[in-house]
Amino acid sequence: MNQLKKYFQLEKKPIKGLLAAEWVMLGYLLLTLLLLLFIYTKTADPVAMLWGRVQIVVMTLALWGVYRMVPCRLTLFARILGQLALLSWWYPDTYEFNRHFPNLDHLFARWEQELFGCQPALLFSRAWSHPVFSELMDLGYAVYYPMIAAVVFYFFGWCHERFGRASFVILTSFFLYYIIYVGLPVTGPQYYYKAIGLEQVERGEFPDVGDYFASHQEALPSPGYPEGMFYQMVASAHDAGERPTAAFPSSHVGVSTILMLLLLSAGQRRLLFILLPFYVLLCLSTVYIQAHYAIDVFGGWVSALLFYFLLSFVYKRWKLF
Repeated sequence: MNQLKKYFQLEKKPIKGLLAAEWVMLGYLLLTLLLLLFIYTKTADPVAMLWGRVQIVVMTLALWGVYRMVPCRLTLFARILGQLALLSWWYPDTYEFNRHFPNLDHLFARWEQELFGCQPALLFSRAWSHPVFSELMDLGYAVYYPMIAAVVFYFFGWCHERFGRASFVILTSFFLYYIIYVGLPVTGPQYYYKAIGLEQVERGEFPDVGDYFASHQEALPSPGYPEGMFYQMVASAHDAGERPTAAFPSSHVGVSTILMLLLLSAGQRRLLFILLPFYVLLCLSTVYIQAHYAIDVFGGWVSALLFYFLLSFVYKRWKLF
């Protein structure tokens, strides 16, 4: 009961302005707004994109106003939770920008072939096609957002002194990945293999498709066991919000790695060990379901380390919330 009261207890020194994570979001909004104005006439529905940004600003200010009226942990958490919820809106937005640039999948597929002598995304699911293994892979991919939620709620409820740092690092990392995706049009195997045909992939031929994905969003069906529960969950999520975008580096691998680092640095080994098997499954599943090339996974690991240490330094240096 005392722990619950802390969430509603009014703060003696409430934060007056916007949180650092909210400023980061507004910075990303402004950056993409300028880009949107530059390509306005080439965009399918620029009015909807502009109106969406207006709504996000209004929501952010509304949550700030609620916190100012009732400055407590719970209303502060609502501000962070609101920004986390909006990440699913920002993600497909990257496609509306990068589809105007020439696609680069042919380069990544060639590098994959040179490094491994094959296409791991093509062969992995063929070599391990058993329904049980397939379901484990889809389970790993499906727990991505629940893992984020578990870590955020854990820091808020049981490690609140580190909640500000954790939420800043997680949210800012997402926007850094989105900036990369806006300028780096790589769709991943599920889209690129579909565009060029599996026959060319198996022959090791990877043609440049130019601006093909500016007007095409067809993808290969996810490999695995179609009757499986987790397979259906992943397929439904793909149909609902996936776009030919955001392949390199893998933000699934990157953000989940950052979650592990946050827990490790905070000494939260119990939750770390609980989530570790799911983290391993997630990293493998990104290639298994053909969402990413294997080099996207390595890119996710490298970028995660870079973002984690850079953002932790920024948070500590400027004493941000």
